[in-house]
Amino acid sequence: MFEQTFKNFGINFNTLQGRDTFSSGDLVTGHISFELTKDTKINSIMMEVTGKANVHWSTGGGGRRKKRRSRRHFSAKLEFFTLRSIIMQNNNAVGGPTKLPPGSHLFPFTCQLPHGDFPSPFQGPCGTISYDLTVSINRPWHMSKDFGAKLKFVNQIDTSQPELRAPLSGSNQTTLCFLWCASPPITMAVNTEKKAFVPGETVKVFCNFSNGSSRTATPKLNLLQKQEYYTHNRANKRLINKTMASVIGHPVNPGSTDVYTEMLLTIPTDMPVTISNCSILVLSYVIEATLSMFAAHDLTVLFPIVLCDTPVQTQVQGYY
Repeated sequence: MFEQTFKNFGINFNTLQGRDTFSSGDLVTGHISFELTKDTKINSIMMEVTGKANVHWSTGGGGRRKKRRSRRHFSAKLEFFTLRSIIMQNNNAVGGPTKLPPGSHLFPFTCQLPHGDFPSPFQGPCGTISYDLTVSINRPWHMSKDFGAKLKFVNQIDTSQPELRAPLSGSNQTTLCFLWCASPPITMAVNTEKKAFVPGETVKVFCNFSNGSSRTATPKLNLLQKQEYYTHNRANKRLINKTMASVIGHPVNPGSTDVYTEMLLTIPTDMPVTISNCSILVLSYVIEATLSMFAAHDLTVLFPIVLCDTPVQTQVQGYY
């Protein structure tokens, strides 16, 4: 049995300039390690690095057989790259397998990632983007044994783009109608420091409210995630919206004007970064600022933001 011969197999990556992530064009280096319990003949140890995306979802159908037959399935796949290299192979004169003695063994590996605009990894209910390293050990008269590890790939967004560092602003207003008369206006003006953030960062939203009505208004912030899955040529689409974080502000009293407040919304640390460079899977984020009143439509302002892996400095420090 393989498990009786090989013990403690590991795939270890070297850090690159102090970081444990990789991007397009990077040189990936590391080593595999394992222990042998006895003399073992090995033909070769091969390595494969892949980057790929796939989506799949279905519509219609149900529990009954007739409805199940009407179910429609949609899928698409992309392969960004497939790289293969040799970690170890026999090199003796007769070309036979290499015999390794019992004990610990370590073999280095290296791989040059291709240059390209590849999206960051993502795992969703209808699709994935993944980067994997697979090591295959081939022995005489045995089926090959594969070991895998995820490659921490990151699409490095150019955070020097001015639009990512610039503040965002928006406003909205309404009135409440009571029979033949309307209330004084209810207004909201909101601003953010910038457009791009990193997971774990706290977003400051600067708010100015006026509530001319006779009802209390409650401000709220939501971080919305939109997942879009497409078939090739975008002939079919599946959309999933999720609320990832929320915070409620202090109520705005009836008849109050120019109520200034700062609301803080912390982005969860495990949020995947924005994906806009994949034709079959798109991931985007919006901060939704609302002002809610009883028995009335919410006032809403939407801010599309970008989540990236590198902190972005602000251009402007204050608004009011």
